[in-house]
Amino acid sequence: MSLPPGQRDIGSFPRFGIPFWEPPPLIAQPALIRVGGAVAHPLEVPVSWLAKLQRRDIVADFHCVTGWSVPGLRWSGVAFRTFYESVIVLEAGPDPGVSHILFEGADGFRTTLALADAFDDDVMLASQLSGTALDSDHGAPVRLLSPKQYGYKSTKHLCGIELHTREPVDGYRQGIRRRFLRWLVTPHPRARVAEEERHRYLPAWVVRGIYRALIRPWVWAYSRGSWR
Repeated sequence: MSLPPGQRDIGSFPRFGIPFWEPPPLIAQPALIRVGGAVAHPLEVPVSWLAKLQRRDIVADFHCVTGWSVPGLRWSGVAFRTFYESVIVLEAGPDPGVSHILFEGADGFRTTLALADAFDDDVMLASQLSGTALDSDHGAPVRLLSPKQYGYKSTKHLCGIELHTREPVDGYRQGIRRRFLRWLVTPHPRARVAEEERHRYLPAWVVRGIYRALIRPWVWAYSRGSWR
């Protein structure tokens, strides 16, 4: 099958993130998703509530902004729009001017989606991969999945959802202190794979080679089992 520009099938699905050498986070029990921001009533939603909502299955490719892809993954979960309309609208009372959603993971990763992107048909809160519950490598107990965007939009270990009436200034991962890293990974606000929106400011052809040179050795090592 053909892949989007600049992507390569690496034949495995590595655990990846920034920094990708740290172990997965410990998840408090019971696992909760905090809902806050531009809402009338902040919530703490048990992850177990997702079982009460309509579920769906999709087959989708996963594309990392650094240039690797995993085609044909089978995901199961709850469409984000279903969660928004069934839980956030009814229980939290969102501001009518909400335009962006910030998603936070238990690993400290934060990313923002425009509301229109978050409402795409294939965006979901995924809890299963290939018919089994997510493991700690891939975002247990539940993660955001947005297949049409690069993987950094798909927050793992989801523990917080914030509603905003404009794009939040601090809408990306906290803790990237080195200036060159902040510059290197500055995210595109849409990050659409089809448009090759890899970086907020730099054209795709500039960052392709940089990402590949820096990341390829780590992905190569993982695909041979040396990360475990």
